[in-house]
Amino acid sequence: MLTKKKNEKMTELKSWNKLEKHYNKIKSFHLGDLFTEDKRRFDKFHIEFGEILLDYSKNIITDETMKLLLELANERDLKLWIDRMFSGDKINFTERRAVLHTALRNRSNSPVYVDGKDVMPGINTVLKQIKLFTESIHSGELLGFTGKNICDIVNIGIGGSDLGPAMVCRALRHYAVPNMSVHFVSNVDGTHIAETLKDLNPETTLFVIASKTFTTQETLSNAHTAKRWFLENSNGNEANIAKHFVAISTNSEEVEEFGIDTNNMFEFWDWVGGRYSLWSAIGLSIALYIGYNNFKKLLSGAYAADVHFRTAPLEHNIPVVLALLGIWYRNFFSCSTRAVIAYEQYLEYFTDFLQQLDMESNGKYINRKGNEVDYQTGGIVWGKPGTNAQHSFFQLLHQGTQIVPADFLAPVQSNNPLNTHHDILISNFLAQTEALMKGKSAEQARKEMEAAGMNEEEISELLPHKIFKGNKPTNTIFYQKLTPENLGKIIAIYEHKVFVQGIIWDINSFDQWGVELGKQLAKAILPELNVDISATKHDSSTNALIDYYNKNKMK
Repeated sequence: MLTKKKNEKMTELKSWNKLEKHYNKIKSFHLGDLFTEDKRRFDKFHIEFGEILLDYSKNIITDETMKLLLELANERDLKLWIDRMFSGDKINFTERRAVLHTALRNRSNSPVYVDGKDVMPGINTVLKQIKLFTESIHSGELLGFTGKNICDIVNIGIGGSDLGPAMVCRALRHYAVPNMSVHFVSNVDGTHIAETLKDLNPETTLFVIASKTFTTQETLSNAHTAKRWFLENSNGNEANIAKHFVAISTNSEEVEEFGIDTNNMFEFWDWVGGRYSLWSAIGLSIALYIGYNNFKKLLSGAYAADVHFRTAPLEHNIPVVLALLGIWYRNFFSCSTRAVIAYEQYLEYFTDFLQQLDMESNGKYINRKGNEVDYQTGGIVWGKPGTNAQHSFFQLLHQGTQIVPADFLAPVQSNNPLNTHHDILISNFLAQTEALMKGKSAEQARKEMEAAGMNEEEISELLPHKIFKGNKPTNTIFYQKLTPENLGKIIAIYEHKVFVQGIIWDINSFDQWGVELGKQLAKAILPELNVDISATKHDSSTNALIDYYNKNKMK
């Protein structure tokens, strides 16, 4: 049973009111002073989990801050909600679904029930299907229609059916199977599929069509284009489709109608949300690219993070601590954005993935009771890899007018240890969080300019521009090396962080009704394009834009 606290507004909770008073007390504290006053600050504010270290000491927090944030988590019955998710309760209540991406990587194989049925046998069946199919491609048992080895995988999907596997394949390309390439097509803009197909050989290409319903407009448009291209370049023999097209879907009728043999269909379930689906058959392209054993290691890493999340005390629980710090800045410091900066080129798509994970999950203003909230919920996630980011948006982080909390991630060991590259990378990684925390005083800036031989007039003119206020909060996440296991852990940590924040904010993190409205309107507009009749069914702006498009397209 949930306690009565579930029905209380967050802003009426005792812990919330305590946090408001506490914020007013410490909002003017400076991180530099906090470190000077407490030499053991790192010891108190860091967590180690296997090969992952979280240092959250460079945050505007005290012992009391964390105590009160943990009180908030307890008032929101966080532990109970964690158990409910892992147990298969239908916590995605607007869609009447369980939330069980964790079951997909349940390496203990202990039973997990939905509506009284253990889902693990079905998960294991699909994993076995992925294993056998992947190994048959890699061994050359399954060949293209002319007897050549498959060496190009084209994943056609959108949203979670694209971002997750695309990010993982990019991140783990160090582990790619020799001579195997993977391509991702998501945008309905014809340029995306056209440019992808340009350099491919139909004899050696496998298309993975990923769509739960097999009715998604963007995915099916691209899939039909791929099918036409394939038939045009394979003598039009539809029998060859079976060797070059597979489907990941729950809709066998639509898959068969498309022309794919249902024996080449990989199943997944309605309790797998799109942005949490890379662990499911949606991860087929990952397994094909890096090998099934590495895909299994990815699952194992995520499972280890699941165990940590479910069993570690809240104060030593990395996803919980990250989530509570996010609440602290979003709701008390009114920070509307968070930067995520990975000092790892392999993680160049990681922030794109997190944008969907976080913003689609917690971009909600209606709480579980159907009422509008009176506090801020999900913020904007953004960023790019360091050190590139240092030469683009770091100026704003250091001297801008707003606080942008940031997560910094980096490997202790590089997968490509070239000369001194990695030491230079990590020196920048560590220097940036220190600089954001400390800043640079007027006295320090003056001494630097005096040492450079500048006169007093020059110093006075330039001094204001050389001052850095510091006090910019960051989390530092070190991982030993980017391996499939460690990537699995990192992804799962962020998944659980998002879940925790949704519980605190009393919103459903697992639906996405906001995605649907634009799709509905697009379907209404499509028949009005390429016609001579003036548009009248919309607002004046949309009508005029439809008419402009039609007029100019027909020139």
